[in-house]
Amino acid sequence: MKKVSVVTVVLGIFVIGLQLVPIAAASDPWVTYEGSSGPGVGKHVVLIAGDEEYRSEEAMPMLGKILAVRHGFKCTVLFSIDPATGTIDPNNQTNIPGLEALETADLMVIATRFRELPDEQMRQIDAYVHSGRPIIGLRTATHAFAYSRNPQSPFAHYDWRSKVWPGGFGRQVLGETWVSHHGHHGKESTRGVINPELASHPILRGVKDVWGPTDVYTVRDLPEGSQILLFGQVLQGMSPDDPPVSGPKNNPMMPLAWIRYFTGREGKASRVFCTTMGASTDMACEDLRRLVVNACYWCVGLEDRIPSRGDVTIVGSYEPTPFGFGKFRRQVRPQDLMLSP
Repeated sequence: MKKVSVVTVVLGIFVIGLQLVPIAAASDPWVTYEGSSGPGVGKHVVLIAGDEEYRSEEAMPMLGKILAVRHGFKCTVLFSIDPATGTIDPNNQTNIPGLEALETADLMVIATRFRELPDEQMRQIDAYVHSGRPIIGLRTATHAFAYSRNPQSPFAHYDWRSKVWPGGFGRQVLGETWVSHHGHHGKESTRGVINPELASHPILRGVKDVWGPTDVYTVRDLPEGSQILLFGQVLQGMSPDDPPVSGPKNNPMMPLAWIRYFTGREGKASRVFCTTMGASTDMACEDLRRLVVNACYWCVGLEDRIPSRGDVTIVGSYEPTPFGFGKFRRQVRPQDLMLSP
């Protein structure tokens, strides 16, 4: 029998281990993009997708790739997953695996709608929310959670209709819960108008022309201390060239993007940015992407590093699906969204 040296055996085991690593990573029900250079190096952003209508499962990986490749952040993107198939299923309101990533996160970006997560998953979100670390909410994050199946859950107060924690996560943390469509949904698009009083804010650096096909949401009154960065101008149609609607819809205009601070039970203040835009089709707008990327910098305390015109060039291809229920791409797995070597 041919002798095999100890070194050969060890090397063989090492090589086999290397071969197994990408397979194990590819089987995870989430995707991670590793940044290598840029101001974000050393910062971990966790992006949570999970809505039935506005295709956050498309927008969040696109945003994560930009943050990683263009700016150096490590980005973990989590999804609503069908546990039986391992595929991304925005209609599954009760399963977002991988939330333990929040334990090492420097920033949480959330774009969920009416989720009712099991307590062991929700516990991770709750711990993060009260940790004093920053939070970004996009579009339906104002009504991120709804507890109807298990109203006795210790996290039922996150419900957007909560009377215990009035308005739930949306109102208490982001600044507003779901109220109504202010613009005519699917017929009146949105122009972002910069608040002249905050035009020099670092989040608005390089932001000039924000437009998206989703409508303006109603925002009744933001909590004291909130600062409005953009107002939402309702347009007459679904083109960026359409004129504004006349009358009370734009007089006054609703807040569209704002910042505030949230102090949780640990007594630590979190930086918070929220915008009621954020559908995958909205994020095709370069300046909206720039606004959100700038907000990520501000949230993690890197506002001095925000460039005059940050690079938000899409990494790879991006063909967002029009918003609407039941329109998500079927049989997509998180590993399908990994960056090519």
